[in-house]
Amino acid sequence: MTDAQISVTLSPVQRRHGAMVMLVITFLMWGGFFMVIPLLSLRYVDDLGWSAGAVGLVLAIRQLTQQGLTVFGGALADRFGAKELIVVGMLIRAISFSAMAVATTYPFLMISAILAALGGALFDSPSSAAMVALTRPEERNRYFAVLGIVRGLGMSLGPLVGAALLRVDFAFVALAAGGCFFVASGITFLLLPPVRVAAERSELLAGILMALRDRRFMAFNVLLMGYWFMWVQLTISLPLAARALAGTSDAVSWLYALNAGMSMLLQYPVVRLAERWLRPLPVLMFGIVLMALGLGSVAFAGAIGALLVSVALFSFGALLAAPGQQTVAADLANPAALGSYFGVSALALALGGGIGNYAGGALYSLGHDINFPALPWLVCLGVGIGSAAGLAALDRRLVQRAESGVRG
Repeated sequence: MTDAQISVTLSPVQRRHGAMVMLVITFLMWGGFFMVIPLLSLRYVDDLGWSAGAVGLVLAIRQLTQQGLTVFGGALADRFGAKELIVVGMLIRAISFSAMAVATTYPFLMISAILAALGGALFDSPSSAAMVALTRPEERNRYFAVLGIVRGLGMSLGPLVGAALLRVDFAFVALAAGGCFFVASGITFLLLPPVRVAAERSELLAGILMALRDRRFMAFNVLLMGYWFMWVQLTISLPLAARALAGTSDAVSWLYALNAGMSMLLQYPVVRLAERWLRPLPVLMFGIVLMALGLGSVAFAGAIGALLVSVALFSFGALLAAPGQQTVAADLANPAALGSYFGVSALALALGGGIGNYAGGALYSLGHDINFPALPWLVCLGVGIGSAAGLAALDRRLVQRAESGVRG
């Protein structure tokens, strides 16, 4: 949809107002999510004695369900409007997180996680589409830079609040997280203007099928699963390692504060510097290699200080890789169906993140059972290096194809 088409329904003042509203609710979303999800492994593994693999499966199902259904979220927003989908999705997420306050059985926790995933699937793509619709092309880079800072703040403060509330009772953590989404839903309903995210209605499956048949795009997303496999270790295996080494759940908030702080301070200048020397795909590959080395080095971390050094290396790689994967996906996507392409791209997170959540928990438990605690970290190292190698091969093919096109 063009800016001219959006301006039919929204004035410049409404655009600016709506963009500010999206920043506020993004902070609440990220703060609420990271307030409770990283602490699930501590609550159910350390406190209640469940296996890390069982909790990892819950997180995997949530990841697979949410990102798998996100492919349809943007299409639904095209038909019913972004605002409506965001409000309903956040209300469902608020209910699901609040339900975790009394989830003391495995089926109840699984149902709560699936309900959380359904809520996320409803608001995820519509939120992204609304941000694009509310900003003009010449101001988007600056807006998304601010958005990254807001997300970092939520990702940093959420675990800090969650760790403090966990000292009282996990129920307070779950209720506070649910409250964040309830407040965000109310703010969206009352203050977000009615944003149009599609100029006209189109067939639901046409763009999705186009993306699925695009071999280059699908190859990229299959290889990107390795990136998401490693990224989700922030929510399962790294919190377990932090508490084990430090002896306190406060260490989880240290991980997130370090990761978020590095993102807020370094992402923009480091990415700008990298872009002077490398194309987006090599930057992505370099970031993935650093993430892999960071996770692999956890195998040798015998104290919380060493673990934080490993997390710093992982975070530095992630701040390089995150914008790179978005840029490459945009470059490979067909402009005729951008929404569907990015919806399909979410499947890489669904599968890679889902497998990473389950494998992270299962391998962590297995490593301790067989007295080989380095197991999960060496697997992550192998996955990351394999993903980077595959992307390098894809990059060579893309360069060769571009050069042959120029010669032709």
